[in-house]
Order: sequence, then structure tokens, then C-alpha cells
Amino acid sequence: MTLPNDGPTTLSPARIRFALLALALGGFGIGSTEFVAMGLLPNIALDLLPELSAQSTAAANANAGWIISAYALGVVVGAPTIAAAAARWPRKRLLLALLTAFTIGTIASAVLPSFELVLVARFVSALPHGAYFGIASLVAASLMGPGKRARGVALVLSGLTIANVIGVPAITWLGQLAGWRTAYLAVAAIFALTFVAVLIAVPWQAGDPGATMKRELKAFTRAQVWFALGIGAVGFGGLFAVFSYVAPLATEVTGLPQELVPVVLVAIGVGMTIGNLAGGRLADWSVRRSMYLFFTVLAGALVLLGFTASSPIGLFTGVLLVGAASAALSPTIQARLMDVARDSQSIAAALNHSALNIGNSLGALLGGIAIAGGLGYVAPIWIGLLLTVAGALLAAVSFALDRSRVRRGVTVPYATGAMHAVES
Repeated sequence: MTLPNDGPTTLSPARIRFALLALALGGFGIGSTEFVAMGLLPNIALDLLPELSAQSTAAANANAGWIISAYALGVVVGAPTIAAAAARWPRKRLLLALLTAFTIGTIASAVLPSFELVLVARFVSALPHGAYFGIASLVAASLMGPGKRARGVALVLSGLTIANVIGVPAITWLGQLAGWRTAYLAVAAIFALTFVAVLIAVPWQAGDPGATMKRELKAFTRAQVWFALGIGAVGFGGLFAVFSYVAPLATEVTGLPQELVPVVLVAIGVGMTIGNLAGGRLADWSVRRSMYLFFTVLAGALVLLGFTASSPIGLFTGVLLVGAASAALSPTIQARLMDVARDSQSIAAALNHSALNIGNSLGALLGGIAIAGGLGYVAPIWIGLLLTVAGALLAAVSFALDRSRVRRGVTVPYATGAMHAVES
């Protein structure tokens, strides 16, 4: 296939907006494919685990949570692997290849007959996730211009958060009406549409000609990269411990009818959309202060939700705030990763999604263990709070190490990031 080569020409504002919209549409598809399982978890469990469902609904839901964990693990594996191996590829061509893989993997998730095969399909379909967001974020940042890096990241991520306002609730409703397999076919159609939009709208951009797998993987030799990954992996577990089991939380604890689960998902999506935009702007101002602020809000939101989940007002308020604080952390953590990774920018942009999806897998796993152990559907909220506090402590240690190096007169090589991180 021959791709249009727009060349390094000056783009009109309308063309830039169209390109950014196409990139965000990919985020919309990813948000839909990643999060629709949360709202349809009981439906998936009933269809793929009928014998276990007949014995125990809670046990079937907990086991079906492995579908969420399988996707998250696919992101963890795929993000650094693809980003490091394909850093020299022209960015538009790489985006199109990733969207093709998304489409095929999501169709496979919809049509394979057994729980085990669907698990494999969810893992495989997740492999392009982190690389897409990483490369799309680099493209968006270059289109938006200097000083707007985190806002470019947030704009691509806005597709994911808007998916939680519109896409996930609508597709969840479709899945409840026509079956969860139909829901995944609808997601595959979104990826196919995104392929066309990116093909038409996104300008040609060369890859990094100096990139090598060795240079990209060098990021893993830096302690601060591991701290940033830990912040995302542990801290984001707070969101996913709640999000993974929000459907049974709403129906079994709050007492809402199943038909209102999509409305709960809308509340989470509204919070994520607001938080993502706020996080992008504040991270361009100060990564350190933004991270502390949003971790504090997330912890408070989890406490509120834990004590008030039995009330509809408490549930909706709590999940909205949890969604907002978590989404605000995402561009903040990505900005930190891109700072501390130095010249390994392709892998840094993708690693954020590995970290966040370790949090996804960890939150879903620990929440499922608590539910299967008979602790109830509120228990994952308190597990999420512990993970959030642990993430905030890792952030404090990471920034303290930066300040210690500056006091000792050691040059911090990620200069702009150091100003944000050290705030000297």
C-alpha cells in the first residue's frame, strides 16, 4: 500500500485540527475496547462461564475479571516492545499498522467461542495499545508546537476519556441488548473508521533516524524511569480496583437496576474527560505539584466512595471524582516519564501505558481476589486506596532524589523536566 506523503510542509490550522481529531478517534476506540468489559462483565461471565455462574455469580464475575487483566498484560508487553522495535518507522505508517492489528484482534475477541480463546484474543488485541498512544502523542505534540507537550498527550487521551462518556455507555447498552459479542464488533468498526481517518488526515512524519533498539531500551537503565513506572503501575491500581467491578458494585451494593450501569459509566467518563484536560494543562505548569494534587484528590475520592457507595448520590459522586483524579494523573505521569527517559522518547511515550495497565491488571486482580474471598464488592475500593497511597509515596521518593541531586551539585540531564520536578 502506498501512503500519501504530505512532506514537511506547513499545515493549515484546519488540517491540524482534523489530524488531531483522527488521532483522538483512535483513543476513543482504545477506550471503548479496554473499558467496555467493565460494564459487561456479568454478561461475559454468564456466557463464557455458565457452569461457574450457576454455582456462584460472584465467583464467575471474579474469574471473568481475567479478561480485563489479559488486556492489561497485553499492553504491558506490547508497549515497550513495539515502541523500541519500530522507533525508526515513519510514524503514520506505524499508526496504520497498529490500527489494523486493533481491528483484527477486536473481531477475534468477538467471535472466538471459549473463555480461554477470548482471553488470548484480548491479550493479542492489546499489544498495539501503548505504542499507538505513544506514537500518537509524539505526533500530536509536534503538531501543537513547543511548550504544549502534555496538552498534546492529553488531547490524544481525550479520545479515551470521551469514550467513557459516550462510547462505553452506548456500547455497554448495545451489549446488554444484543449481546457482548455485538459490542466488540461495534468497537472493531470504530478502529476501521480510525484507520481511514488517520490515512486521510495525519501528515507524514519521519521516525527517529537515530533511534535504535539499544538506545530506546537504555531507558530501563535509569532509576527514575523505574520510579515513574512504579508510580503509574501502583498508583493507577486505585482506579482499576474500582472500575473493574463497578457493574456489580452498582447493582449489588447501591441497588441500582442493571439498566443504570451505563449511566454510572457516563459519570466515570465525565470525570475522566474533565480530569484529563486539567491534568494536561497543569502538567505543563508543574509535574511535581500536579502529581501530588491529583493523588490527594484520588485518595479522598476513594474514601468518599468507600463510605457512601450504598447511596446512589455517593456512588455517582465518588466514581466521578475517582475518574477525574485518575485521568488527570495520566498525562502528568507521561510527562514525567518523557523527562526522565531523556533521548529514549518513543519508548517513554509508550511506557506510560504499560505502567497504567500494570495498574489495571493489579487492581482487577486484587479486587477479584477480595471478592472471591467473600469480602464483598466494596473491598476493592479500600484496596484501591492502599495502592493510591503507595503510588503517592513512590512519587515523593522520586522527586526527593531529584532535589538531593541538585543540592549535591549534580546536573539533572532532563533540564526542563528538572525544573518541573525539582521546583528549585
